[in-house]
Amino acid sequence: MFPGRVNPRMLKKMQKMMKDFGMETEDLNPKKVIFVFDDEEWVFDEPKVQVMDILGVKTYSITGKPKKVKKENIEEEEVKIEITEEDIELVANQCNVSKELAKKALEECNGDIAEAILKLEEEKN
Repeated sequence: MFPGRVNPRMLKKMQKMMKDFGMETEDLNPKKVIFVFDDEEWVFDEPKVQVMDILGVKTYSITGKPKKVKKENIEEEEVKIEITEEDIELVANQCNVSKELAKKALEECNGDIAEAILKLEEEKN
């Protein structure tokens, strides 16, 4: 709490005075503390955390060096790709393969017809 060396008797007196004024402190030992902002996160691994309670109002003090992590603005969502029968037939006819192989290639390429055709052509060669 205080920099440098502090006389233990003086520390006891200060703690008693703080308690008399309604101030209490407690040390916490969290594994991780994370601050989440709009564009980044600050991650404190094994920080020193002290809670000061002054007449029912708690103040948290964190000591440590954060790792700053940039957040991507794009939130990943699972998108269901709809593969039509026409797409399957087009790929199957273009590559001279079965509909099952064409459908599998389209699923692996997330419904991208051109990519599925290129994939099947590369597999042939």
